[in-house]
Amino acid sequence: MRLLSLGPNRFRIGIALRIALLIFTIILLAWMISRTDWYVSMGLVAAAAAAETLLLMQYATRWSREVTRFLEAVSFDDSTARFSSITGDRAFQNLGIAMGRVMERLARGRAEREEQGQYLQALINHVPVALLSVEDSGAVQLLNFAARRLFEGPCVNQGEFLRYGEGFAAGIENLKPGDGAILRMERRTGVLQLKAVATDLTLMGRRRRLISLQNIENELSAHELVAWQTVIRVMAHEVMNSLTPVTSLAETAEGLIAQVAEKMPEDDPNRPAMIDAGEALETLARRSEGLLHFVQNHRRITKRMVADIERVRIERIFARLGRLLAADLAARAIELSISVEPANLEIEADAELVDQALINLVRNAIDALRDTHEGRITLGAARDLDGRVVISVADNGPGTAAAQRDKVFVPFFTTKRQGSGVGLTLARQIATLHGATIAISDTRGGGATVSIRF
Repeated sequence: MRLLSLGPNRFRIGIALRIALLIFTIILLAWMISRTDWYVSMGLVAAAAAAETLLLMQYATRWSREVTRFLEAVSFDDSTARFSSITGDRAFQNLGIAMGRVMERLARGRAEREEQGQYLQALINHVPVALLSVEDSGAVQLLNFAARRLFEGPCVNQGEFLRYGEGFAAGIENLKPGDGAILRMERRTGVLQLKAVATDLTLMGRRRRLISLQNIENELSAHELVAWQTVIRVMAHEVMNSLTPVTSLAETAEGLIAQVAEKMPEDDPNRPAMIDAGEALETLARRSEGLLHFVQNHRRITKRMVADIERVRIERIFARLGRLLAADLAARAIELSISVEPANLEIEADAELVDQALINLVRNAIDALRDTHEGRITLGAARDLDGRVVISVADNGPGTAAAQRDKVFVPFFTTKRQGSGVGLTLARQIATLHGATIAISDTRGGGATVSIRF
């Protein structure tokens, strides 16, 4: 109501004066036409009447024009519009001031919305969980840095999910709102286990599915190792409790039978049977002793490890490994090459535990090259696309079958003739202790590469 009553008296007076002037001009023109022959004067007065009419129309519609422009600026969120022309007119001064105040508030609200949007975008970018949206049309939008790092590049439609495995693509497609699922994602840099959660929302009339993907590889590895440690601890306890007396009794019985056999005459018909029984007991004792050593080896992975974290230069770790394993490598005529980029690359880790893990990996590579001519092992370290440090041990041996890659880190599993199945399990345990992941892949040109990603 106040907007409509701004400057009413000045506006009415202005209209009245202009109408009065126009009427006077028209009367004067009529008098000149009827009473005189002043044609030039009549033309000038007629032109003045037309100009006054035009100015009257402009003055009368000026308020509505400015209000229309103001409403258009509000509807288009244009906070740059200014109304200084009517602010300077005393008849519309209050109206112009009110419009200017609304524009200032509109500009302030727009700036606040932009700041809030920038804050929310920065917040989303700093969330370590990958966020993406999938539309009904199949269009995909990666919403934050974590998502772009996870997918190792652009991903604009749902069909591109097949690059990360058919199971991953099917899992994303079948994910229901409010449900969660564990998905296996096959990337160039290794396999990840992801926890996926979806929710539906509608923006600007289009329905979208918001999906979060969280890497739980370390958590799964830690839980799996704890489960294996519990199983092995129980098995070792029971087996050692049973084998220890069996081994002792077998050795005692074998000694007693040997003594009896020595005292028996050479022609005693029972002597061969006693000798056979002694050999059988010796075999039993030796095999029991071997099982005890086997159990004792696996008890190593049940011990709780504590990491003494410090900054360690990877180049120095590789140099120590080269000196330590030089004799084994020379005996097999295996070439060892080292690559660290950059040369001063460092990690925060327990140097002794990392040494132990890498020794196990290099020894496995040496065993894998037993039948390979011109064997070669490469120790490498660099940062991946995510900025994480990756230490790799690559060989040019026969490689590891794809079906066995998920099994090689499981306790008791081994592909070696006389392996114990402990080395890679211990390496995985050390990696998990450091919050790292370990994976095996093919070496370019043939062979296997084991990578620890810190």
